[in-house]
Amino acid sequence: MAQRNFAETLTGAVVLVIAGGFLAFAVAHSGQRTGSGYPLTARFQRIDGLGVGSDVRVAGVKVGSVTATAIDPKTFEAVVTLTVADDIKLPTDSGAVITSDGLLGGKYLSLSPGGDDHDLAPDGVIKITQSSINIEDLLGKFVFSMANMSNANKTDGHGATGDGGDGGKP
Repeated sequence: MAQRNFAETLTGAVVLVIAGGFLAFAVAHSGQRTGSGYPLTARFQRIDGLGVGSDVRVAGVKVGSVTATAIDPKTFEAVVTLTVADDIKLPTDSGAVITSDGLLGGKYLSLSPGGDDHDLAPDGVIKITQSSINIEDLLGKFVFSMANMSNANKTDGHGATGDGGDGGKP
């Protein structure tokens, strides 16, 4: 009996050590690393789904990450601070778009380099931005418009109302 209790205790300890190892690995590789890069700022009307640690990409390649998000209390705009790798020099007329990584994927910040001869300096501001598109709002608008279209067809005399097609007029 004592042998069985020892084996169960040993097995439990091994499981705890392995779980601790997984936890340490997850914390070490959580994307919260301090890599080199220069900071930039961009303002958006809405940043649904974009958060600290989200990717910053140029042409689909990760070149940085979002380091902070805040709200401007005067304009109520979302202020996003990001870092971009030192070897990526963005023109001053570059744009930033919040994009989805697939239909159900997370959000990331896509940068589109402009054509200006001057580059954004560290702590520069990306002035051309496009906010996040909320899929739920789009689906709601689509369903609402389809319901309105269906109701309009039923009441304009062209739908199947059973009134002989005269719109219910005497």
